[in-house]
Amino acid sequence: MGGPPGKNKRGSSKFSMNRDPFFSNSKRRKKDEDEVIESEEEELDGGMLNGGGESGEEEEEEELEPEETAEEKRQRIAKELVENLRKREKELEDEEDEEGERVFEKEGERDSFVAKKLMQQQLEDSGRLRRAIASRIQKPESVDGFEILVKHRQSVTAICLSDDDSKGFSASKDGTILHWDVDSGKAERYQWPNEEILRSHGSKNPEGRATKHSRNVLALSVSTDGRYLASGGLDRHVHLWDTRTREHIQAFPGHRGPVSCLTFRQGSSELFSGSFDRSIKIWNVEDRAYMNTLFGHQSEVLAIDCLWQERVLAVGRDRSMQLFKVHDESRLIFRSSTSSLECCCFIDNSEFLSGSDDGNIALWGMQKKKPVYIVKNAHALSTDVNNGELKDRGRNYNGHIASSWVSSVGVCRGSDLAASGAGNGSVHLWAIEGAVKGIRPLYDLPLIGFVNSLALAKSGKFLVAGVGQEPRLGRWGHNSAARNGVAIQRLKLL
Repeated sequence: MGGPPGKNKRGSSKFSMNRDPFFSNSKRRKKDEDEVIESEEEELDGGMLNGGGESGEEEEEEELEPEETAEEKRQRIAKELVENLRKREKELEDEEDEEGERVFEKEGERDSFVAKKLMQQQLEDSGRLRRAIASRIQKPESVDGFEILVKHRQSVTAICLSDDDSKGFSASKDGTILHWDVDSGKAERYQWPNEEILRSHGSKNPEGRATKHSRNVLALSVSTDGRYLASGGLDRHVHLWDTRTREHIQAFPGHRGPVSCLTFRQGSSELFSGSFDRSIKIWNVEDRAYMNTLFGHQSEVLAIDCLWQERVLAVGRDRSMQLFKVHDESRLIFRSSTSSLECCCFIDNSEFLSGSDDGNIALWGMQKKKPVYIVKNAHALSTDVNNGELKDRGRNYNGHIASSWVSSVGVCRGSDLAASGAGNGSVHLWAIEGAVKGIRPLYDLPLIGFVNSLALAKSGKFLVAGVGQEPRLGRWGHNSAARNGVAIQRLKLL
């Protein structure tokens, strides 16, 4: 018997897919084909319409290529640096070959010379090799004294230089922050944002006597790459600025007292802040994050400094200088037997310089807890003293005349040249000759006013000073003849 249509015996060849409605629906199949074609056209429009199929495949391959890693980037930059040095030496060789002075016989000799130059530069940058600059300084003539480069309305409290010494930054007691060019003196002002923007950037209402309107800036520091400028003051916040746009980008709360000092670790994004609350805090400016707090000082922290290593040098009114080894979570304590230490700076990784309120400048080493050399009464008063008070309205404070305090010290990084400032009417240049020979005086540079901050160019070709009519941290001295601003002294090298 025959079965229903479509059900044939096994092996029957009468069954056909064309007779099945699913396979015989030509309209639906045509629609599906149209949809597929449309999607292919969309892909053509998106990727291959302009350049053809081959260029599209190349773009896809480019997208799949991995991004450059940090190690590859370092290698590329290093190769570019070496090639630039080779080209420079080749140009110098060609010029001197014409004059008959120096000729490299082989290509390997030039490479060896470039390698030595790179090694010397690395040792100087890391502080393991000290350049001899002090002996090359010519005696400044009287007509080549300090000149006011940038003016401020109130006393300048802090200055700093960019890593290439082309730009400078200064701040004053009225909260003004200026960004200026070293050669021309052209200055641009940083604008403080309103309270709403500050709160959105992390600012909080300070506790205690300080108010949210306290704009008195006490400290500045610029990162090695020149991207970030940090400021701190009476509002107990660390403020972060973008140097390219001069805009405020972040406020770090956390200190319970005024922020008195700031420093970036060289070659990194780590920022250290010292405060009157006796603590030092560590921040990461790239991540906009708080990292750690260092304790140890028993009184206000007044100055800090840092080189390439994770070591922070700090001084305070507890008559001590402390070296914090952040990685090891340890510290070394150096004691000053007589007075409060007002300022400090690294000479290299093993030697430091400090100034105190008794007028002394001290040289310290890692091997001893006491100074290895002291220059007593380094900034003697240039005016008459009458019953412990100056005729120019200097005041006796804490047993010492305010005008003779060593309020700032600075070192030309990686060299033997140093400078110190006070309120006695001059800035002193010094030659650092090590623990055996100590500190040798070079020249006195006349400058009226309280020298609250100093910065020496890496090249040693100029010195900038932040000057004011009053000291940085108070009003216990006043000199009405001083001009508030940034003064620059050009130095000539032999």
